[in-house]
Amino acid sequence: MGAFLFAATAVLWGSSAIVTGHQSISGAPEVSVGYRMVIVSLVMFCWSYARGQGLSLRATDGPWVALQGVLFFGLAFIAFYYSTTLLTSGISALVLSTASLFAALAGWIFLSTPVTLRMLAGIITGITGLVVIALPQIVVMSSGADTLAGVVLALVAAACTGCGTVVAMRNQKAGMPTTSLIAWAALFGTIFSFSLAAVRGSSFSVAVSLPYFAGLAYLAVVASCITFVMYFNLVQRSGPASASYTLAVVPVVALLLSVLFENLSIDIYLFSGAVAVLLGNILVLSDQGKAPKRPKIVPAEEGTS
Repeated sequence: MGAFLFAATAVLWGSSAIVTGHQSISGAPEVSVGYRMVIVSLVMFCWSYARGQGLSLRATDGPWVALQGVLFFGLAFIAFYYSTTLLTSGISALVLSTASLFAALAGWIFLSTPVTLRMLAGIITGITGLVVIALPQIVVMSSGADTLAGVVLALVAAACTGCGTVVAMRNQKAGMPTTSLIAWAALFGTIFSFSLAAVRGSSFSVAVSLPYFAGLAYLAVVASCITFVMYFNLVQRSGPASASYTLAVVPVVALLLSVLFENLSIDIYLFSGAVAVLLGNILVLSDQGKAPKRPKIVPAEEGTS
């Protein structure tokens, strides 16, 4: 059962990147993210109610849950959606996978979580991999601007995901049930996304088509709600250290799908850079798993995808 949960979680999160790429060109990304988070919030509120979990939000926790929602369910998703309009979904997902590196740094800065040599090596290795992937494309003037912007947006998504994960850890330690925490945070993400759309003057209309709504349902229900439940069941069965390795598999799935459906070509730069990024993730995640006395960072979703 554990192997099935691991494989299913990695495949579902990995496949969500290519679906996100199609969603991002069918309407303003902040609007699509808002609609997605509405569904996530409603489903998780209903799920929490059906399980008899408390839905109240304490005043002292409100600002922290709002911060988690803005970072993790708002900014991270919006930045990733925009990134997929400039890069193939596989490369965007690969850059997004560095969220674990940002989470390690955020934990060190804000929670005084020690940064070991293994973790530092992982961070440096991951960043080097990103440079190897992006630099050859950036120097090509015809596509350099779009590539650079796409990488920067994916890095913003990774940073917000990492910082949002650290805030989520604080909220979980405060005793909030996971499902109700996700419900409230997704609601705040909805409010932020729609507010941003209003400020930017974005149209709230989207492509009225079966592919768009099927993709929206898949991303909101399957790639978010169901996969959340599967992931946390995996955490309970195998422990957070083992479960977190799904985050190292997700970009591999996304890259393979990009090769098959987006005509992504794998050259020596992309291959070696991807290996470096994945190795960096593994070093950071394995280091977190070997220090049970330190505060644990349990990622909530891959990606934000």
